Amino acid sequence: MSKRKFGLAMSMLLAAGTLLSACGTGTDNAKDNEGTGSTEGSGDEQFSIAMITDTGGVDDKSFNQSAWAGIQEYGAENNIEKGDGGFDYLESKSDADYEPNLNRLVRRDFDLVYGIGYLLKDAIETVADQHPDKMFGLVDEISDRQNVASIMFKEHEGSYLAGVAAALMTKSNKVGFVGGMEIPVIERFHAGFVEGVAAVNPDITVDVQYTGAFDKAELGKAQANRMYSSGVDIIFHAAGATGNGVFSEAKERKTADKDAYVWVIGVDADQYDEGQVGDDNITLTSMLKRVDVAVKNVAELARDGQFPGGETITYGLADNGIALADSRGAIPEDVLAQIDEYAKKIAAGEIEVPEIPAK
Repeated sequence: MSKRKFGLAMSMLLAAGTLLSACGTGTDNAKDNEGTGSTEGSGDEQFSIAMITDTGGVDDKSFNQSAWAGIQEYGAENNIEKGDGGFDYLESKSDADYEPNLNRLVRRDFDLVYGIGYLLKDAIETVADQHPDKMFGLVDEISDRQNVASIMFKEHEGSYLAGVAAALMTKSNKVGFVGGMEIPVIERFHAGFVEGVAAVNPDITVDVQYTGAFDKAELGKAQANRMYSSGVDIIFHAAGATGNGVFSEAKERKTADKDAYVWVIGVDADQYDEGQVGDDNITLTSMLKRVDVAVKNVAELARDGQFPGGETITYGLADNGIALADSRGAIPEDVLAQIDEYAKKIAAGEIEVPEIPAK
């Protein structure tokens, strides 16, 4: 099967200008991205960028890893190397590491420093206030600081497609959602997934559970064990490294019984490789949140003197900032066609996906 990204029949390797045309500032219409005071980039190719992770780590196979991939791509395209004056990252083992890690990167004089994740807002704002001449990027939360660019995503739109895929592929009419912390960004995943399932078949049961952590694979594994044991056959996770435990449980079941009908829908990055079990694979698809494209896009704007400080840039399905990954044959062509129809309606505004789960 030819590779496809569900959502729109377009390449996901986007030009920065394409994404920028869909950017918005808060709830207002998009406005020109103008550099703000001393935070303008110089246009020099040696413009340097770095990021700090949340506690999920840089190799979480998900959110942080996607951001790091975008930073590495920026480095390769701009002929800069890992380290001071180029690009780099620091991992946070606990929330106590956020401010110290940000300050370390500021002292190393990176031109633009990203905080990856909702939980880093307070630390980003504290350090941004201390260094008003420095540029910062905040992913998954909104800051009003004029030297912070806020990067948001319409996770609910892609999660709706994940729900459609799960509803069309389930055999038991029981599917599951495993979230990390019960915060707005994860609730958007939750809301979209449940709505997508219901759009196909409102009689399908959706088992929703939150683990309370993004870095506890054992909690994800325990929830997956309970869900699969109860008859759930497809689980969508939005739990960072905790979701690695969902994959572990599904893979163990597939290893024990080659005919076991168990699937995982990955999140943020394409998690196909995480689902490999010998010659089989238990990854049905993945909800792609193009953090890699976003961090690269904002870095290019900053480098070119158009840093969107004080603005919120939102990436959604219509501009290919959100999509489903190639299923590598796990989903039949007739089902793919149905998913694409839903995607086109969302992109055209015919379907409005809720951001908050129904109570």
